[in-house]
Amino acid sequence: MTTRRKPSTTTRVRLLPLHAGYQQAFLAAVRASRALHRPWVSPPATPEQFAAYAERMQAPSQCGLLVVLQNEAGTPELAGVVNITNMVMGPFCSAYLGYYAFAGFERQGLMREGLTQAVRHAFRTLKLHRLEANIQPGNTASLALVRSCGFSKEGYSPRYLKIGGRWRDHERWAIVAS
Repeated sequence: MTTRRKPSTTTRVRLLPLHAGYQQAFLAAVRASRALHRPWVSPPATPEQFAAYAERMQAPSQCGLLVVLQNEAGTPELAGVVNITNMVMGPFCSAYLGYYAFAGFERQGLMREGLTQAVRHAFRTLKLHRLEANIQPGNTASLALVRSCGFSKEGYSPRYLKIGGRWRDHERWAIVAS
């Protein structure tokens, strides 16, 4: 069983655990981000999909985190999402990592801050040893992000994940606790 403490904060962003109370803001951000997300990710886009996602993220093997911008007005803005999923403990201590920015918050370093915090949370709090991110080869922004966060390329998986109704090739990137 993993310990769930509140993730850390940086100067600009903080990570907050995903819960049902964020549905309205989350769905609005997803609607505004359709062009940005296609064809890389298909986040929950309806109230029903969000409810199922929020419930799934409450399982002990899942950790859904929101990357929240701390703006000057004190109003939190959803900048992105980081999901730590399919955690397997025991001698493996590994999980998968998924993430995406919302439109208007990309290419500002916010996801780098959020992802760095999420990796630290995974290793220190969740006691994981390894995180794996699978990224489509054409997603240059995502590849640059994991590279900047210290991930190493481990391989290539043809037709690995079904996204947007199609099986897509992915590069496997991972980071291990030091």
